[in-house]
Order: sequence, then C-alpha cells, then structure tokens
Amino acid sequence: MSATLASTIDVRTIAPRERHPLIFGRFEALQTGQSMQLVNDHDPRPLYYQFEERCPAQFDWVYLQSGPDLWQVRITRTAMAAADTSAGSCCSGGACGG
Repeated sequence: MSATLASTIDVRTIAPRERHPLIFGRFEALQTGQSMQLVNDHDPRPLYYQFEERCPAQFDWVYLQSGPDLWQVRITRTAMAAADTSAGSCCSGGACGG
C-alpha cells in the first residue's frame, strides 16, 4: 500500500513532555492509508512500544533513517480503531480516535 504523507513532525525543537501527546494527536487525525514522518535526535523505540500498546494493529512503523545523529520514521495508519463501548475507547484516553 502506498501511503499519503499527511505531515512531518520534527520533535527536536519540541519540549519532551509535549512530544508524545502531539504525535498521538496527529496519528488520531490520520485516515487509513495516510502517514506522518517523525524526525528525532534519538531512536524513538519507546514510542513504538507505546503505539503497540495503545493502537495495536492500526499502524505500520518504518525507519527511514537510523542515526547516529538523526532518526526518521514513517508511521502509517493501517486501520481505524474498533469501537470498544465497554470502556468508551479502544485505547488509553482515546488517543487513537476510537
């Protein structure tokens, strides 16, 4: 599947406490097949694990550049969240739009 790039987020200039909320907010706004590109000064592997926990089977993660000074990752929405009416959201705080 060829993804459409919706936005690029360079988090190097964003305060650390604001990064993940911004990234998940942008991901929530993506439609299936759209992607965003993340630019960082370190490996965002912990963010990948957060995505796995909060948005399982909804994203694809591809490293475009892997250090040593710059990392670029393309995150593509592969599916929309399934509604979970019992908890009111499919994931933590509704971060994936479910």
